[in-house]
Amino acid sequence: MYDIVIIGAGVVGGMIARELARYELKICILEKENDVAMGATKANSAIVHAGFDAKEGSMKAKMNVRGSQMMQKVAEELGVKYIRNESLVVAFESEREEVEAIYERGVKNGVEGLRIIERDELLSLEPNLNPELSCALLAPTGAIVCPYELCISAVGNAMDNGAELKLNFEVSSIDKKDGYYVVSSSDGDAVEARYVINSAGVYSDEIAKMTGDDDFCVHPRRGEYMILDKECGSFVQRTIFHTPTKMGKGILVAPTVDGNLLLGPTATDIEDKEDKSVTAEGYAQIISKAGDNVSGIPYGKVITSFCGLRAVGCKGDFIIKLRDRVLTLGGIESPGLTSAPAIAEHVVGMLRDDGVELKNKADFDPIHVPAHAFNSMPIDKKNEVIAKDARYGRIVCRCEGITEGEIVAAIHTNPGATDVDGIKRRTRSGMGRCQGGFCSPIVVQILARELGVSVEEVTKFGKHSTINYGKTKGDN
Repeated sequence: MYDIVIIGAGVVGGMIARELARYELKICILEKENDVAMGATKANSAIVHAGFDAKEGSMKAKMNVRGSQMMQKVAEELGVKYIRNESLVVAFESEREEVEAIYERGVKNGVEGLRIIERDELLSLEPNLNPELSCALLAPTGAIVCPYELCISAVGNAMDNGAELKLNFEVSSIDKKDGYYVVSSSDGDAVEARYVINSAGVYSDEIAKMTGDDDFCVHPRRGEYMILDKECGSFVQRTIFHTPTKMGKGILVAPTVDGNLLLGPTATDIEDKEDKSVTAEGYAQIISKAGDNVSGIPYGKVITSFCGLRAVGCKGDFIIKLRDRVLTLGGIESPGLTSAPAIAEHVVGMLRDDGVELKNKADFDPIHVPAHAFNSMPIDKKNEVIAKDARYGRIVCRCEGITEGEIVAAIHTNPGATDVDGIKRRTRSGMGRCQGGFCSPIVVQILARELGVSVEEVTKFGKHSTINYGKTKGDN
């Protein structure tokens, strides 16, 4: 019997698990995929929003601003890259009133340091912007982070402190018993818990219906992105937005914490909660809209593209409610990543108010050392590590400079990677210019060796993503 079961191992579920792991509670995280961070967390804009966009007084606004304030400390504790790079909402002269309105909204939301700048200052800050732009809102608290890295480390830290994780657990029913719930999977597994936290992203409405709650709905909004090579990472220094619309913050141009340049997302409302396809129409829209803001983007340097789904709720705001020991989180779309630490803090407060005994854990450790820690060490420290473990001296991914030691660490550090994409998200092996063309076969071999399985059993991302079906020649 668990005290609390959390459905969904995205960044919000992961942050909640980490926050609850501070207390003497038995916690279990359930995830339907082969790894954590596989939903909206895996594919989004990676922006720590300042908080000027959400409607004043809304839950989005409150959680956004508080989450932005918390994020730097959280990232430091979890060993996650975080850069306070500022953000700009740029506009043509005809859109000046919208910029002024966003400024006023941001001030009411409590965002610090906002100011409107004019063309000359704007172009001096970002010389590659479209010279026809007239003004911009400058938000000095805007930042960037790696979303899946944040989630992996949050879940890992929760596990380090006693939380359990069950992967490939697709919830099929939730039954209320006398004083507890039974959460069952489609494979016949089941867990019992006194409280259920529904953090299932685009499926949160379907999970809610299993508990008798059908007063909200969620639909996916598809967002397509392009990633440019690291040689383009300094094309802009700040996150560049245009004035937002009802469909979101529009196509942004931003550096990433790993040195690439990110373009996107598109915004297309769809019905299929698994449709993550990229399209020629999406590419065309990104190129057109990004070009309105930034001139001369070198599209020939695009190394990959991807698509993510945002969980858009029908209420127009985050849905965070507790009823009959089921705490539901629905419609946690942008700025959900930024808000995640604040949502976790808020959820703990709700549980405390509902009577959950929260006794501090004497040995709770907020620090998590990620698998990629070696990569950011100074050269003398790297040499010390290599002297102790020669695997850190063998390069596997030439594009990103990732070693065998880091890949092995990713397999054995909570939550351990079990597939090729899991290694990619933890180490960046396969995320460089060749997109895994050279390192993937070696990664497969390391996974097979460390997990004690055959090469044919290693998948790209679990389920039906087989890589090797059998040998074509030789005995080895």
